[in-house]
Amino acid sequence: MKIYTKTGDRGETGLFGGGRVAKDDIRVEAYGAVDELNSVLGMAAAALEAEDLMPIAEGIRGIQADLLTVGAHLATPTAAEGGRASANIPDLPVDRITELERWIDSSESELAPLRRFILPGGTEAAARLHHARTVCRRAERRAVTLARDADLADEIIIYLNRLSDLLFSLARLSNHRAARQDVEWVTG
Repeated sequence: MKIYTKTGDRGETGLFGGGRVAKDDIRVEAYGAVDELNSVLGMAAAALEAEDLMPIAEGIRGIQADLLTVGAHLATPTAAEGGRASANIPDLPVDRITELERWIDSSESELAPLRRFILPGGTEAAARLHHARTVCRRAERRAVTLARDADLADEIIIYLNRLSDLLFSLARLSNHRAARQDVEWVTG
């Protein structure tokens, strides 16, 4: 099978659940941002592994699998929207948001409370997690825009919202475990 199909040469792409749209359609923007997030998380996981933070890296790998599910949902219009009646997309496990919240709480229990805003950075792993957080926020914004006109499960937006919080906490935790101070934002 060839990697190129030439079907997108005129600025359109096929959706997972059927139909074609412009490559700058909000649905494509939404799942494209999630795909970018997944790639950025792959780089973060590699940095976490290099810094011997394997449990965090393994958790990130699980999130990457979740993001493939999220992306598939974003890429698939419902039957009422012109998509296939049965696209065979797995559901995002119902307890995943709760698991993210538990991971946030566990991470925060190791950290000193924030007193000021912090600058993204620190170790390479922490910097990559901060980068992933910002890409996650963009993916969330695109999903919110898509949800205005499309039938999108609330869990998708909630998951992305909670994930960005987790990535912030994990960036701080990575710095903490490396005995690296977060850099506080000082004005003036």
